[in-house]
Amino acid sequence: MYKIMIVEDDITIAKTMKDYLKRWDYDVKYISDFKNITDQVIQFEPQLILLDIMLPYYNGFYWCTEIRKISKVPIIFISSADDNMNIVMAMNMGGDDFIAKPFDLDVITAKIGALIRRTYSFQGQLNFIEHNGVLLNLSDTTLTYEDKKIEMTKNDYKILQILMENVGMVVTREELMQRLWENDNFVDDNTLTVNINRLRRKLTELGQNDFIKTKKGIGYMVE
Repeated sequence: MYKIMIVEDDITIAKTMKDYLKRWDYDVKYISDFKNITDQVIQFEPQLILLDIMLPYYNGFYWCTEIRKISKVPIIFISSADDNMNIVMAMNMGGDDFIAKPFDLDVITAKIGALIRRTYSFQGQLNFIEHNGVLLNLSDTTLTYEDKKIEMTKNDYKILQILMENVGMVVTREELMQRLWENDNFVDDNTLTVNINRLRRKLTELGQNDFIKTKKGIGYMVE
């Protein structure tokens, strides 16, 4: 079931779209708190966003730019401000399509279906993994928590990606070593410990002192 997020200031329009799209077996959420839309995108992990231009606090162009920093999720602008300048700006800011209000629900549903089919035939979903506010960007291998951002080495990134993809489960040292150095059968076991310790120091810089837990004699996990 694909997840769709509606970012629309008019609650009546948002509810109408949600009810209609749910008939097509979409998991739909509409925004009611417009102060930090990016955080809600991270939490919900939509496969498509319907984004109005005129919003409280910041407009849709601003939020499109912010979303594009962390994700390539398809974005369809929906707006009554359908002059050429706004349409061009929407596309330049990272939008994938533009639908003018008032719109036909059958038309917008068809456009959503077509864009989802095109997008997910060729790529995955979001370009980040998030857990407890820690954000691992899969596009540029950076790690972010609140207002802090750090660069990661290739091994730092791969270790954390494996652990965050298996939240709540222990990943053995053997599995980590195999995935990190799959073409080298002569890696010293201590090398993994060195990499884990370096990664933990970087997490401490972000204020995450106990993000990676050791399961003695087995491996590591993120809870």
